[in-house]
Amino acid sequence: MVIKPMVRSSICINSHPIGCAKDTENQINYVISQKSKRGVKSFKEGGKAPKNVLVLGCSTGYGLASRIVAAFEYGADTIGVSFEKPASEKKAGTPGWYNNMKFDQAAAKAGLKSVTHNADAFSDETRKMIIDEAKAAGIKFDLVVYSLASPVRNDPTLKDVEGKPIMYRSVIKPVGKVYGGSALDMMSGKISYMEATPADEQEVANTVKVMGGEDWERWISQMKDADVLAEGCRTVAYSYIGPKLSHAIYRDGTIGAAKKDLEARAHTIDAELKSLKGAAYVSVNKGLVTRSSAVIPIISLYLGCLFKVMKAKGTHEGCIEQMERLFSERLYTADGKVPVDEEGRIRIDDWELDPEVQAEVGKLMDTVNEENVGEITDLAGLKHDFLMINGFDVPGVDYEKDIERMDVIE
Repeated sequence: MVIKPMVRSSICINSHPIGCAKDTENQINYVISQKSKRGVKSFKEGGKAPKNVLVLGCSTGYGLASRIVAAFEYGADTIGVSFEKPASEKKAGTPGWYNNMKFDQAAAKAGLKSVTHNADAFSDETRKMIIDEAKAAGIKFDLVVYSLASPVRNDPTLKDVEGKPIMYRSVIKPVGKVYGGSALDMMSGKISYMEATPADEQEVANTVKVMGGEDWERWISQMKDADVLAEGCRTVAYSYIGPKLSHAIYRDGTIGAAKKDLEARAHTIDAELKSLKGAAYVSVNKGLVTRSSAVIPIISLYLGCLFKVMKAKGTHEGCIEQMERLFSERLYTADGKVPVDEEGRIRIDDWELDPEVQAEVGKLMDTVNEENVGEITDLAGLKHDFLMINGFDVPGVDYEKDIERMDVIE
């Protein structure tokens, strides 16, 4: 069977096993080359590096990239948790399922210990499983990466009338008033006007429940109580601020409310880790193409202009480049100090929000239309990134080759 991308309503609904695996392999090769260039030493080589790393949300995006950097540049043994749909012989799994499979294969080949659990990271049962596993293995985590990006969450502390956990669902909406703007279809180059209606109070609260820092705080608290966090343990979660033009739909919208909660809880977690001489951080990252980018007003058009400017300046980064820089220039610096802003946040969105970059992006956005979108924006780059999330358009993959089984990657 020859697999082609199936895009419906600006969402790719299928995946390519070989493409997903190849993209993961490419990211691994990148950090291996960076290890050599930077002269990074693993814990075993006497360097300042994590030894045992837990990645919550390990299968795609920043979570996968974090795990790759921790393992293949810093030599850490890793445990990953993500909730993915497995493949069968005839039916594809989700992209993250293939990414995890490739990571585990590559880690084993490199002599690195890796365990990947397909489980609900929001549940206390999963927390207990990870804690029990750490105790059985006699390890303590010195880095915990929190990178969950689920649209729903079951709160283990609250039950409905039938005794089942209450499910909360997040939304991407503005707060207070309607937000509208130009939306770019990354596949066709069409530009349309899109509006998002404001969220009500319950939708804001539900989004904070799902995407805020409550669950992160619960993970760290339970692991600390169980004595599976090492002295000096660090934990990091990810956020986004972006330019002022997107604040109404993002930073000042429902997602922004959740991210502000995440950032606030980082201070609480940080205080809890002081007894271990540890620390908690939120890393504010660069804007990238995600599954939701195409359905949020302004965002895809902004990213197209941003990529155009940053690529011209040589400062554009994808997930793996961002996480490699996070580890090497922020979390594990030569002097052991972690540079943060006035609110204690790590900023690796610094190149994106550089005033010169933003000024150039603003000029492009003022002049872009459907006739010049292919020249004014990095439309080709957007489309490539959009497809690559699901294993398509990955360099080095023969997409005309028949795939006999959907549950293997070789």
